[in-house]
Amino acid sequence: MSQGSNFVDYVKICCRSGKGGAGSSHLHRDIRTSTGGPDGGDGGRGGHIILRGNSQFWTLLHLKYRKHIIAQDGQPGSSGTSSGKFGKDEILDVPLGTIAKDAETGEVLFEITKDGETKILTAGGRGGLGNWHFKTPTLQTPRFAQPGESGKEQWMVLELKVLADVGLVGFPNAGKSTLLSVLSAAKPEIADYPFTTLVPNLGIVAYRGGKSFVMADIPGIIEGASKGKGLGFRFLRHIERNSVLLFMVPADTHRTISEEYEILKTELRDYNPELMQKPHLLAITKSDMLDEELMAEMKKEIPAHVPSLFISSVAQKGLTELKDMLWESINEEA
Repeated sequence: MSQGSNFVDYVKICCRSGKGGAGSSHLHRDIRTSTGGPDGGDGGRGGHIILRGNSQFWTLLHLKYRKHIIAQDGQPGSSGTSSGKFGKDEILDVPLGTIAKDAETGEVLFEITKDGETKILTAGGRGGLGNWHFKTPTLQTPRFAQPGESGKEQWMVLELKVLADVGLVGFPNAGKSTLLSVLSAAKPEIADYPFTTLVPNLGIVAYRGGKSFVMADIPGIIEGASKGKGLGFRFLRHIERNSVLLFMVPADTHRTISEEYEILKTELRDYNPELMQKPHLLAITKSDMLDEELMAEMKKEIPAHVPSLFISSVAQKGLTELKDMLWESINEEA
C-alpha cells in the first residue's frame, strides 16, 4: 500500500453517546422496617465519546472504516441509595492537529494539539435522580424517580491539519519532494510531473547539536487553488498549521522569480489572509544549472523584503545555509 492511500485527513463518523441510567424509586424495607423512606440511588451517566491526542498517529486512517462509534449506557440506580455504574467512555486516539466539526452545521467544536489532551466529542446522557432526592416534609415517601437522559446521536467530521515547523510552498515540480528527501529521512515519491505529491509528506530534519525540526512537503499549488481548482482547498488547509513557510521557485521557471513568488502569495492570501502573518522565506531551487553571471542577474529579480537563498538539492548546494536560515526563523517565531 502506498503512503498515498494510507494518508487519510478527513473522516465523517456517526457518534452515539450512552443513555443515562434511570434513578431508582425504591423504598427502604427490611425485617424491622415495613414502611421505610425512599432510598433509591441515582442512575449512572451514559458513556461519552472522547477524542485523545496521540503523537504516534499521523493520519485518521484507523477511523476511516469505523462509521459508527457507540458508547455504553449508564446503569440504573438501586436500593440503599446506590448509584448506577457509569457507561464506559469510547476514547478515540487522533493525531495532533485534528479538528472536530459538527457535520450538519460545519461549526468547529475544538481542536486537539497536545499529546494526551482529551476533549468530549459527544457527551453521554446524565443519570436520573433517585427518589430520595424528592423527599419533602409533606411528601415523605415519593414513589417516583427521574428517568435517565437520552444519549446524543450526531454526525461529526474530523479533519487533520498537519503540524509542522516548516511548510514547503511551491508549484508542482518546484523541487519540494527532492529537498525533503535530501534533508530528512522521508522518502517521498519523486518524479518530474505535476502532482506527484498527493499527500503531505512529513520529514524530520536533523540540525546541529542533536536538534531537529519537522518539515512538511505540501502538494503543489496551482493558480486557482484557493477557489477550489485542482487539488485546491484540501491541501491548502495543511499550510495553516506550519510556523514558517518556505516558498520554492525553480531557477528554470518561465516567469520571473518575483512573479512566481507573488502568484504563490496571492493563492495563500485568497485562501486565508492570516497566512501572510507567518514568516516567509524564499529558496530558488535547481540552481546548479546557473552560472555566476546568470545568478547575479536573477538576484536582481528577487523581492528585497524576503530572506532568500539559491539552493540545489541534487548538488547539495546551499543546504546548510538553508537549515540555518530555517532554524533561526522557527526560533524567532517561537
